[in-house]
Amino acid sequence: MSLGEDREAEAPFAAVDKLLAASVARRFYLENQSKVDIAKEFRISRFKVARLLDAAVAHDIVRIDITVPAEIDAPLSHALAERFGLRQAVVVDLTRSEGDEVAPGDTRRAGRWLGTAAARLISEISEEGDVLGLDASRSVEALSEAVGRLRSREVVQLTGVRGPDLAHDAAIAAVHRTAAAGRGRAFALHAPFVLPNAPTAALLRSQPDTAETLGRFGRVTKAVVGIGAWDASLSAVYDALTERERDTYRTLGACAEVAGHLFDRDGHPLPQELDARTIALSAGQLREIPELIGVSGGVRRAEAIRAVLKSGLLTRVVTDAATARRLLWADGPDGPARTKDARVVETAT
Repeated sequence: MSLGEDREAEAPFAAVDKLLAASVARRFYLENQSKVDIAKEFRISRFKVARLLDAAVAHDIVRIDITVPAEIDAPLSHALAERFGLRQAVVVDLTRSEGDEVAPGDTRRAGRWLGTAAARLISEISEEGDVLGLDASRSVEALSEAVGRLRSREVVQLTGVRGPDLAHDAAIAAVHRTAAAGRGRAFALHAPFVLPNAPTAALLRSQPDTAETLGRFGRVTKAVVGIGAWDASLSAVYDALTERERDTYRTLGACAEVAGHLFDRDGHPLPQELDARTIALSAGQLREIPELIGVSGGVRRAEAIRAVLKSGLLTRVVTDAATARRLLWADGPDGPARTKDARVVETAT
């Protein structure tokens, strides 16, 4: 830091240049530019950028409203993270609202607020140089609609799409929206998640655009995935299989699904022939991601969430308060057998 910058940082803020403050605030809050980039554009120091942003709020140029009909339950968040050896748990209490309560059965709205919490989390922990991975779950769709500033420069789709419209699927739109939040590049998968046979899947994997995205899997540093339960409408893989195939995996003990990979109720991965038929990252690639965030909630998915937590696959989780209580109260004394690491537990704030 130069002597000039030091003096400028210490100088008292005098009259506000409202036009400059508004221009700086627009670039920071709406265009997601960094303070360093803004400083270069206006040929001012980054300290003056910070003061202008503070002044923009103080002089009512920028107004910040908190309008979320839900709150983070910090004690439950801490208890859940500690119980399952996570770096962090974010537990959203959907019943703490002022005149806008989210009904327990309203899965669409509940999912939207879980996605909003996940968006806040990923914005907080993302770092320069991160490569963010997103699966094709509805939780990720909700995240993409709420994400603000993001430091990840690449966003990679980890699983193929569920719907028939490969060009305009919601999962592809989610990847592009999230990449735009970081002014980065999107690597989408314009291919179905589950194919009828292995040769068709292999052919699609060899297509240049698909192969380019698949080649990015090993670079992912942080990822957000949904957690599916082995039942109708609760798992994209379940819905794509025949009834005979569903029963086969049910007999093997299928309880949960993450990015196309199945787990039994104790968190053990199930051997499956589906890998050859899916467009998705492998089980090994999934486990190698340094930061894996699971987003899911609702009583119908509680057993599946518990299974994935026991697997040690996740580093962080976002869920609702009712599900968190069920996970804590119903979990046996033996607890999870595996954790990805033993880092210090953080309480969501």
